[in-house]
Amino acid sequence: MKVISHLLETAKYAVLEAGKVIMEVYGSAEYRTEIKPDETPVTTADRLSHAVITKYLETTDLPVLSEEGMHIDFRERCNWEYFWLIDPLDGTKEFINKNGEFTINIALVSKNKPVAGVIYAPCRDALFLGCEETGVSKYENGNQIEFEPLKERRRFQDLLNKGEITVVVSRSHFSAETKEFLKQFSNVTLTTLGSSLKFMLLLESNADIYPRLGRTMEWDTAAAHAILNASNRGIYHMDLKSELSYNKPDLTNSFFVAF
Repeated sequence: MKVISHLLETAKYAVLEAGKVIMEVYGSAEYRTEIKPDETPVTTADRLSHAVITKYLETTDLPVLSEEGMHIDFRERCNWEYFWLIDPLDGTKEFINKNGEFTINIALVSKNKPVAGVIYAPCRDALFLGCEETGVSKYENGNQIEFEPLKERRRFQDLLNKGEITVVVSRSHFSAETKEFLKQFSNVTLTTLGSSLKFMLLLESNADIYPRLGRTMEWDTAAAHAILNASNRGIYHMDLKSELSYNKPDLTNSFFVAF
């Protein structure tokens, strides 16, 4: 298998090309929107992005698992050593609402752990990518920023002890459980944002914590999870110790807290 840094380059080109087709649809007067069986929306842009990305990733000879692709039986998936996990358009509601807060997410997963990730926000032309081998970078407006990993992981207790804390929450999915969770902090500044951009606020130190006490899928978090791990951050189960795992029989995530 190619080294992870080479695979990351392929994923980078895939999201940039997918971004072009998404923006063509985004700028058009009309496009098709449907409601899937799980009651989430899907648009023409989701499907076009999926087609572009899979075309690029097929050149790596690794399996691809996509939100908009065939959902492959666990009896086959459980034998994969490496595979691509993609969300061709994360934040479809933000896309429909025209607020620009949507992304394309590609993760390289090894067994149960995301080991490399690429996130692209087409409206901002902001690209985040990273793995432990390469470190984490952001490309925006022709500039490159490299993020130094934290010297040590933050502890949840440290966040509880902070005098002021910035919490990022979902713009479209702010649950009653999340409101209850936030009561344990004394002085909270709340930021709302769509898609995997919420995780990137943690990376850029523009937020301290992202609690998600609501339903998400593995492709919603995997790319960001790889990037956060490479920066010495994590996405934790509600025990605040163990991290989310991937390629489960059921691809639904548990509730989680990222910091």
